[in-house]
Amino acid sequence: MTTILDGKKVSITIQDELAEEVRKRNLIGKKKPHLAAILVGDDGASITYVDAKVKACERIGFESTLIKLPEITTEKELITEIQKLNNNISIDGFIVQLPLPNHINEQKIIQTIDPKKDVDGFHPQNVGRMALGLPTFLPATPNGILEILKRYKVNTVGKHCVVIGRSHIVGSPMSILMSQNYYPGNSTVTITHSRTNNLKEICLLADIIIIALGKAEFLTADMVKEGVVIIDVGINRVTDETKKKGYRLVGDVKFDEVAKKSSFITPVPGGVGPMTISSLLMNTMNATKLNNH
Repeated sequence: MTTILDGKKVSITIQDELAEEVRKRNLIGKKKPHLAAILVGDDGASITYVDAKVKACERIGFESTLIKLPEITTEKELITEIQKLNNNISIDGFIVQLPLPNHINEQKIIQTIDPKKDVDGFHPQNVGRMALGLPTFLPATPNGILEILKRYKVNTVGKHCVVIGRSHIVGSPMSILMSQNYYPGNSTVTITHSRTNNLKEICLLADIIIIALGKAEFLTADMVKEGVVIIDVGINRVTDETKKKGYRLVGDVKFDEVAKKSSFITPVPGGVGPMTISSLLMNTMNATKLNNH
C-alpha cells in the first residue's frame, strides 16, 4: 500500500503549532518573531513565493517586512540594504530572494548576511555547522524533507538513500543530513548527478530516493524497486491544453507509475513545496529565541 506524503497537511500543522507558540509568547509579553525579505526585480515566481511568505506570517502572528528593489539595483546598494537589516534589532531573520539579477554576485550577497539572521541557511558559517552536526539554521527545503520523513515516521536508519542532484540548495545538504547520526538520518547515502554513468543501476538499489533534478518525470518505474520511498523535489511546467493556464505542474518523478511501486511518495504539487515556507518560519522562530535570549 502506498502512503502519500502530504506536505500541505504537514505544513499547515507546523504553522498551527507556530501560531500557538506565538500566542503563548504574547501572553507573557515576549517579542513577536519578525521575518524580512528582500526582493530584487520582477521575477514572477519569486514574487509569488515572497507573497506567500508574507501571508503565512500574517496567518500565524509573525511580523513581516518586504523590501522591493528594482532590477537595476546595484550590488553595492543591495549590500547596504542587507547591512541595515543586520543592524536592525527588531528583525529576527531575513532572506534575500534568489535568483538575483545576473549583475549581482549571489555568493557575495549570501556572505554579507549576518549568520544569526540567515534563516535560509545558506551562509557558509551555517552550512559548516550543518556539516558538523551543530545546531544551526538548516536550508528550508532539506529541513522540510526531514520534517515530512519524521512526522510520517518513515524509517531511514540503515537504509540506502540515493540523492539525485547535487545543488547547494537541496542535493548537497540532503546528502549530509541523511547520513548524520540522528533521526531522520543514519542512512547510507549515494549522491548522483549529471556525470553519473550507471544511474539506473544505483537507483534500483535504493530504499529512499530524493530527487531534485529539474527534469520533468525523469524517474520512471523501471528505475526503482518495490517498496521504495520517493521524495520528489522537482517542480516543472508541462504543456497541457486541457488546463486553463495551458500547462500543469509535474515533478521529477513519473508519479502515476512510480507510486504503484512505492511505500511512501510525495506528490507534485502538494508534497515538498509547501514545506519550504513552514521551514523558513520555524527557522525564524528559532532566530527570535537565539537573538533575544
